[in-house]
Formats: sequence, C-alpha cells, structure tokens
Amino acid sequence: MRILITGGAGFIGSHLGRLFIEKGAEVFVVDNLVTGNKKNIGDLLKNDGFHFFEKDIVSYDYKDLPSFDIVYDLASPASPKVFDRLSLEIIRVNSLGLIKLLDFFVKSKSKTFVFASTSEVYGDPKVNPQPEEYFGNVNPFGPRACYDEGKRFAEAIIFSYRQKFRLDLRIARIFNTYGPNMDPEDGRVISNFITQALKNKPMTIYGDGRQTRSCCFVSDMVNGLYLLGTKGNLEKPIINIGNPDERSVLEIAGLIKTITKSRSKIVFLQIGKDDPKVRCPRITRAEKILGWSPTVDFETGLGLTADYFKNI
Repeated sequence: MRILITGGAGFIGSHLGRLFIEKGAEVFVVDNLVTGNKKNIGDLLKNDGFHFFEKDIVSYDYKDLPSFDIVYDLASPASPKVFDRLSLEIIRVNSLGLIKLLDFFVKSKSKTFVFASTSEVYGDPKVNPQPEEYFGNVNPFGPRACYDEGKRFAEAIIFSYRQKFRLDLRIARIFNTYGPNMDPEDGRVISNFITQALKNKPMTIYGDGRQTRSCCFVSDMVNGLYLLGTKGNLEKPIINIGNPDERSVLEIAGLIKTITKSRSKIVFLQIGKDDPKVRCPRITRAEKILGWSPTVDFETGLGLTADYFKNI
C-alpha cells in the first residue's frame, strides 16, 4: 500500500504516517514545515519506506510522486494562535493547495482521498452534540474565519470534484485532539494548561470556564483516520472523528492541575470573539460505518500528554 500525507510532519500527520509504516505501507510526506516539525518524524526519516518532501502544496508540482492508494490532506495550520499571522496561508492551502492536490489525484489515478476538515465548520454551534448533518453557525468576517470558512470552502471543493469526476473523496471532521507531538506553544486549551501547570504559572481560562470541549487522544484519532481511508464502499463521505466525552474548560483545568500536582492558580480572562461555547461530536456515523469509537479515557490521555511535555 502506498500512502501520501500532506502535512505529515505535523502533530496528527506524524502519528498517521507512523501507523501506516508500522502496517508495512510505503509513506510519502509533503510538508513545508510552517507549523510542522521534522522532529516529529525523526525516527521515520531513517525508514526506507518513508519519503519526505519539504514542499508547499500551493506551489508543488507533484512531478516526483507516483500514484497512491490513499491520499490524506492534513496540510493546514490549525492553531488559533496563528490565525492572525498565517491567515492568508490558511486560506490558500485550503483552496488553491487543495485544488492542486486534487488535480494531481485525478491525473495520477490515485484511489482514495481523505480531507482533514474540522469541527470548526460548525462554528459556535446552536446544536449540541454536532451531527454531520448540521450546517453550522459560522462568522465569515471574524478572527477565526480564515480557518472556519477555509475548511467550509474546502468541503465545497471536495463536493464539486466528487460530482464532476465521480471520485472516492472523503471528509474527516476532526474534533479537538491532544497527545504527544503537540506543540506546547500552539495556544490550545490542553497544551496551554499543561505548559502553565508544569511551570506553576497561572492557568488562564478565557471566559467563565463553563464553555465545553471534547478532546480525543491522538492514537484514537489516527485509528479513526486509518479506518476512514481504508474502509471500502463508504456509505457517507463525511464523518465526525472525536471523543464525545464533553467537559467544561474549568473541569479540564482542574484535572490537569491535579494530574501535574501543580501549584498554579486558575485565573479568568476575557474570552475571544467567536469562541465556541460548546463542542461535542455525535459519532454515531463513525461507530456504524467505521466500527470506530475512542478507547483512551480523558484522565489517562492527559497523564500521557503531561509526561510528554515534561520530557521535551
């Protein structure tokens, strides 16, 4: 089996590549390292079945690459911390970059394409938990729009290519994911809290802490992505992948403080614009079609992530 992963030096992409290598596949990774890191794939670079290309998919011509059994597109910055600094790059990679990759997919006669979308397409949802049928509540003219609307437009591109070329194109709507290889400075809830807690610095909650998040450990996430790419005769092209264990941000802070035995104080700051009040996937479709559900409980996953942060 031959696999292409764009964004394969990133947090989730590096784990996905490692999983396929362990299963005996030949893996090709394209990543411009804007937010990815070669350290994430350091062990894989020594494997004869792993091939790395430091390229930007917006400009890459793909002439060096063969046909693939599965193409995974994970090539987009995803951290709210970089939405302002990399807004145009995020827009381009989810539009021009995706179109170029799909044109290669068609020309190379590759078989299956999996696009990494996001729970952010649901915006600040008025439906909880969020099913795949929900159209979302997204502000197209705000600080999160480059990512939220970028991914929504990408899904529209996928739909158009499916209709025109009758291709096997699939969409994973990825919910909050955490675990080893996370960037400690990526500005997300779990990485922020663990970093602050380990340094005994104030743990900053934006808003009153009653907003909720549902967090999936990275090994569960990549297993879901693996099944989404390898499952034959997929009934539905869009599938939520995430853990429906919904917790308040305040509860998450308390758990991390306990797990790390931190002396940090919890402080409250003003919440950012368009920050979602709830986030929880309905995973009935993943359970039924893929036979997938998460297996790592939240407390265990937090402990493993805290241990990783201690050692980097």
